[in-house]
Amino acid sequence: MTRDLWTIGHGTSTQADFLATLHAADIDLIADVRAHPGSRRNPQFSRDTMPTWLVDAGIAYRHLEALGGRRPRNPDVDPTTNGAWQNQSFHNYADYALTDDFTTGLAELRNLSDDHRVAVMCSESVPWRCHRLLISNAIVARGDRVWHLIGDADPKPHALGQWGATPVLHNDDTITYPAS
Repeated sequence: MTRDLWTIGHGTSTQADFLATLHAADIDLIADVRAHPGSRRNPQFSRDTMPTWLVDAGIAYRHLEALGGRRPRNPDVDPTTNGAWQNQSFHNYADYALTDDFTTGLAELRNLSDDHRVAVMCSESVPWRCHRLLISNAIVARGDRVWHLIGDADPKPHALGQWGATPVLHNDDTITYPAS
Protein backbone atom coordinates (compact mmCIF):
# COMPACT_ATOMS: atom_id res chain seq x y z
CA MET A 1 0.00 0.00 0.00
CA THR A 2 1.32 3.41 -0.97
CA ARG A 3 0.79 6.08 1.63
CA ASP A 4 0.54 9.83 1.18
CA LEU A 5 2.07 12.18 3.75
CA TRP A 6 2.46 15.95 3.77
CA THR A 7 5.00 18.31 5.29
CA ILE A 8 4.54 21.85 6.54
CA GLY A 9 6.66 24.45 8.29
CA HIS A 10 4.92 26.99 10.48
CA GLY A 11 7.47 29.75 9.91
CA THR A 12 5.86 33.07 10.80
CA SER A 13 2.34 32.02 9.75
CA THR A 14 -0.62 33.20 11.65
CA GLN A 15 -2.74 30.54 13.30
CA ALA A 16 -5.53 31.26 10.79
CA ASP A 17 -3.26 30.95 7.72
CA PHE A 18 -1.70 27.77 9.06
CA LEU A 19 -5.12 26.20 9.65
CA ALA A 20 -6.31 27.29 6.21
CA THR A 21 -3.37 25.48 4.60
CA LEU A 22 -4.05 22.33 6.65
CA HIS A 23 -7.79 22.39 5.93
CA ALA A 24 -7.18 22.90 2.19
CA ALA A 25 -5.21 19.61 2.23
CA ASP A 26 -7.71 17.86 4.53
CA ILE A 27 -5.00 17.24 7.14
CA ASP A 28 -6.37 15.68 10.33
CA LEU A 29 -3.14 15.04 12.27
CA ILE A 30 0.02 17.08 12.82
CA ALA A 31 3.18 15.07 13.52
CA ASP A 32 5.47 17.59 15.17
CA VAL A 33 9.13 16.71 14.48
CA ARG A 34 10.70 19.70 16.22
CA ALA A 35 13.41 18.79 18.69
CA HIS A 36 12.20 21.61 20.94
CA PRO A 37 8.50 22.19 20.19
CA GLY A 38 8.19 25.83 21.12
CA SER A 39 8.57 29.27 19.61
CA ARG A 40 9.25 32.54 21.41
CA ARG A 41 8.47 34.62 18.33
CA ASN A 42 5.37 32.60 17.45
CA PRO A 43 3.99 31.33 20.77
CA GLN A 44 0.85 29.98 19.10
CA PHE A 45 3.07 27.14 17.85
CA SER A 46 4.32 26.04 21.27
CA ARG A 47 3.66 22.48 22.39
CA ASP A 48 1.64 23.86 25.30
CA THR A 49 -0.69 25.95 23.13
CA MET A 50 -0.84 24.43 19.66
CA PRO A 51 -2.56 21.10 20.45
CA THR A 52 -5.52 22.96 21.94
CA TRP A 53 -6.31 25.10 18.91
CA LEU A 54 -5.55 22.23 16.53
CA VAL A 55 -8.06 19.98 18.31
CA ASP A 56 -10.61 22.83 18.26
CA ALA A 57 -10.09 22.88 14.47
CA GLY A 58 -10.52 19.08 14.17
CA ILE A 59 -6.82 18.26 13.86
CA ALA A 60 -5.00 15.88 16.21
CA TYR A 61 -1.45 16.52 17.44
CA ARG A 62 1.46 14.13 18.06
CA HIS A 63 5.02 15.03 18.98
CA LEU A 64 7.39 12.47 17.43
CA GLU A 65 10.53 13.03 19.43
CA ALA A 66 12.35 10.22 17.61
CA LEU A 67 12.20 12.28 14.39
CA GLY A 68 13.27 15.56 15.97
CA GLY A 69 16.10 17.51 14.39
CA ARG A 70 19.21 19.13 15.84
CA ARG A 71 21.08 15.87 16.25
CA PRO A 72 24.69 15.78 17.45
CA ARG A 73 27.43 14.17 15.42
CA ASN A 74 27.23 10.37 15.61
CA PRO A 75 30.73 9.02 16.34
CA ASP A 76 29.60 5.52 15.27
CA VAL A 77 29.12 6.62 11.65
CA ASP A 78 32.15 7.17 9.41
CA PRO A 79 32.20 10.90 8.47
CA THR A 80 32.43 10.03 4.77
CA THR A 81 29.17 8.01 4.83
CA ASN A 82 27.10 11.18 4.53
CA GLY A 83 29.96 13.45 3.52
CA ALA A 84 28.11 15.04 0.60
CA TRP A 85 26.17 17.20 3.05
CA GLN A 86 27.96 20.53 3.37
CA ASN A 87 25.59 21.63 6.12
CA GLN A 88 26.69 19.94 9.36
CA SER A 89 23.14 19.84 10.72
CA PHE A 90 21.93 17.86 7.69
CA HIS A 91 25.03 15.65 7.87
CA ASN A 92 24.33 14.87 11.53
CA TYR A 93 20.67 14.12 10.79
CA ALA A 94 21.61 11.85 7.86
CA ASP A 95 23.86 9.93 10.28
CA TYR A 96 20.99 9.77 12.80
CA ALA A 97 18.70 8.41 10.06
CA LEU A 98 20.85 5.26 10.06
CA THR A 99 19.88 4.44 13.66
CA ASP A 100 17.21 2.14 15.05
CA ASP A 101 15.60 5.10 16.84
CA PHE A 102 15.02 6.89 13.53
CA THR A 103 13.68 3.72 11.91
CA THR A 104 11.25 3.24 14.79
CA GLY A 105 10.10 6.87 14.62
CA LEU A 106 9.64 6.67 10.86
CA ALA A 107 7.59 3.48 11.21
CA GLU A 108 5.38 5.22 13.79
CA LEU A 109 4.87 8.15 11.41
CA ARG A 110 4.02 5.88 8.48
CA ASN A 111 1.62 3.86 10.65
CA LEU A 112 -0.18 7.06 11.66
CA SER A 113 -0.75 7.75 7.98
CA ASP A 114 -2.71 4.48 7.65
CA ASP A 115 -5.62 6.10 9.52
CA HIS A 116 -4.94 9.84 9.14
CA ARG A 117 -3.96 12.51 6.65
CA VAL A 118 -0.70 13.43 8.38
CA ALA A 119 1.38 16.56 7.96
CA VAL A 120 4.93 16.37 9.29
CA MET A 121 5.58 19.76 10.89
CA CYS A 122 8.66 21.70 11.84
CA SER A 123 9.34 25.42 12.15
CA GLU A 124 11.25 26.10 8.91
CA SER A 125 8.87 27.35 6.20
CA VAL A 126 10.52 25.60 3.27
CA PRO A 127 11.44 21.89 3.25
CA TRP A 128 14.81 22.27 1.54
CA ARG A 129 16.10 24.17 4.59
CA CYS A 130 14.74 21.70 7.15
CA HIS A 131 15.34 18.12 8.27
CA ARG A 132 11.86 17.37 6.85
CA LEU A 133 13.83 16.99 3.60
CA LEU A 134 15.68 13.94 4.95
CA ILE A 135 12.51 12.52 6.50
CA SER A 136 10.79 12.98 3.13
CA ASN A 137 13.63 11.20 1.34
CA ALA A 138 13.29 8.26 3.75
CA ILE A 139 9.52 8.08 3.23
CA VAL A 140 9.77 8.22 -0.57
CA ALA A 141 12.58 5.64 -0.55
CA ARG A 142 10.14 3.25 1.15
CA GLY A 143 7.60 3.65 -1.65
CA ASP A 144 5.29 6.30 -0.21
CA ARG A 145 4.51 9.79 -1.52
CA VAL A 146 5.22 13.12 0.17
CA TRP A 147 3.57 16.45 -0.61
CA HIS A 148 5.01 19.74 0.67
CA LEU A 149 2.56 22.39 1.83
CA ILE A 150 4.16 25.79 1.29
CA GLY A 151 1.90 28.76 1.91
CA ASP A 152 -1.18 28.86 -0.25
CA ALA A 153 0.49 27.22 -3.27
CA ASP A 154 -0.64 23.81 -4.52
CA PRO A 155 1.05 20.91 -2.69
CA LYS A 156 4.47 20.22 -4.22
CA PRO A 157 5.35 16.54 -4.74
CA HIS A 158 8.64 15.41 -3.23
CA ALA A 159 11.17 13.79 -5.52
CA LEU A 160 14.02 11.85 -3.96
CA GLY A 161 17.21 13.89 -4.18
CA GLN A 162 15.58 17.01 -5.64
CA TRP A 163 17.29 19.20 -3.05
CA GLY A 164 20.63 18.85 -1.31
CA ALA A 165 23.06 15.97 -1.44
CA THR A 166 22.49 13.09 -3.85
CA PRO A 167 21.06 10.07 -2.02
CA VAL A 168 22.18 6.47 -2.45
CA LEU A 169 19.49 3.89 -1.65
CA HIS A 170 20.46 0.61 -0.01
CA ASN A 171 18.62 -2.73 0.04
CA ASP A 172 17.80 -2.35 3.75
CA ASP A 173 15.84 0.90 3.02
CA THR A 174 18.59 3.11 4.40
CA ILE A 175 19.87 6.15 2.54
CA THR A 176 23.36 7.55 2.57
CA TYR A 177 24.80 10.66 0.98
CA PRO A 178 28.47 9.88 0.26
CA ALA A 179 30.78 12.51 -1.16
CA SER A 180 31.58 11.79 -4.79
